[in-house]
Amino acid sequence: MHNKTSASPYRLDNVNWVTTIALLVLHIGAVAAFFYFDWRAVLVAAALYWICVGWGIGMGYHRLLTHRSYRVPKPLEYFFAICGTLTLEGGPIFWVATHRLHHQRSDQPGDPHSPKDGPWWAHIGWIIFGETKHNATAMMSRYAPDLGRDPFYRWLNTWHYVPLVLMAIALFALGGLPMLLWGVCMRVVLGLHATWLVNSATHLWGKRRFQTRDDSRNNWWVALLTFGEGWHNNHHAHPASARHGLTWKELDLTWLQIRLLAWLGIAKKVQVARVDERPPVEEEAAA
Repeated sequence: MHNKTSASPYRLDNVNWVTTIALLVLHIGAVAAFFYFDWRAVLVAAALYWICVGWGIGMGYHRLLTHRSYRVPKPLEYFFAICGTLTLEGGPIFWVATHRLHHQRSDQPGDPHSPKDGPWWAHIGWIIFGETKHNATAMMSRYAPDLGRDPFYRWLNTWHYVPLVLMAIALFALGGLPMLLWGVCMRVVLGLHATWLVNSATHLWGKRRFQTRDDSRNNWWVALLTFGEGWHNNHHAHPASARHGLTWKELDLTWLQIRLLAWLGIAKKVQVARVDERPPVEEEAAA
């Protein structure tokens, strides 16, 4: 599943052409957006970036669906999952299964996107040249059986691109080409690279508070781009924690939103690690 083999994967016959063409079109559209600058479109793109990356990936795909670090009512959980599809990072079963595998084999053979296979591979190479499983719902469900048992998640995983297509049509109808280029192309491209930086940059640069079995690091600028996902060493030390920024200096906007939901009585069973708490990985090693 996505892992780099000993033979070089950078061959033409390994290219995932559908994914590659989609990424190429989006990047061209992102560049074109600068020639169709419109403040309304920029503000819409910024709001969608927060909703799709912050709610969809950080609160939804990652901390809620992958690690179950908190609970919310099912309709809200489904809403977060739909927001996640708008990033074009695949459906919930694909994303959750890939990330769980990353934690199981982090920076070891079988990790889908380790910088030990090269920074380029960790950032985007695994998407272009790796095994494409975006729509392999039945197979990926074996790695995320909790989601695989849910008919809604099975449907959403198979048709994960539909919400973004519908959004693109709506934005074009409301604001023409500038709204489409900024609200879809620019916003999706920035969101993809920000999320990919968690795979690449936070395993290369930053500080290590915890001696985890991988090379994860806390990277403040990635945390800013991803609303708190850059405190990656904290996360690998305490993967079940809904809070990644463990001190007041480590800004974690996703955690603040989860905390607000808990204060409103919407989020339940919120798991929170302490900065002085021994990581479960270290406890296992000492046993």
